Amino acid sequence: MILCVDIGNSNVTLGGFRGESEPCFVAHLSTNIAHTEDEYACSILSVLSLHGVAADQIEGAIISSVVPALNAVMRQALRLLCGKQALIVGPGIKTGISIHCDAPSTVGADLVCACVAAHHLYGSPSLIVDMGTATKMMVVNDRATFIGVSIMPGVMMGLQALTRGTAQLPQISLETPAAAIAKNTADSMRSGIIFGHAAMVDSMIDRFCAEMGAALPVLATGGFCPMIAPHCRHTVTQDAHLVLKGLRLLYERNTAERR
Repeated sequence: MILCVDIGNSNVTLGGFRGESEPCFVAHLSTNIAHTEDEYACSILSVLSLHGVAADQIEGAIISSVVPALNAVMRQALRLLCGKQALIVGPGIKTGISIHCDAPSTVGADLVCACVAAHHLYGSPSLIVDMGTATKMMVVNDRATFIGVSIMPGVMMGLQALTRGTAQLPQISLETPAAAIAKNTADSMRSGIIFGHAAMVDSMIDRFCAEMGAALPVLATGGFCPMIAPHCRHTVTQDAHLVLKGLRLLYERNTAERR
């Protein structure tokens, strides 16, 4: 089994692949820069046990991270767990796509993974929307080149801004309201967050396609994708595990010569 680890700002997502295109399990841990390698090793071991996987079944591991403080910690945790040196997505790793930005080395590892999966699994060109802590939209053109990204506040960031920045708006659970024109405070907030975010994504898709001079296939991923994508007016293909699939592809590409 290949263990893919995506360290995000809010969660660490784990995915196990046994050769199939879909992960055989996906699990989430809280991102905490105060945790030690031993604590993360114990947490991952518990997750593996929960899904019936023994540590000695892990043949290799790969990490993408947007939290640099956890890179060495997670790598050591995996070494403690399975005795393997995990790959880390970063400069020098073979991706199969080009990156044309002002500073390619600064492009987030999660964005690279999502674009790799989009290109190799769905084809190029494509517009990828990743709805996580932040909402990111990026384009891979018809030459398999990552050409840029837009980064917007995510769903929960918007909700937290409403509750923290106002005196009378309450903390609420996030679920889809019956209508955009809501009749009470909680549903009014839900309407603004969910339908408003979908409208923002739709508008940005229009802008991206206008700049590209053509309509682009749209792929969506990330934790809030199932909540937002169904309310977009554009046709959106959802793939909840796009980043994990990109990690698996990167692992295979970068270890093939060693086998």
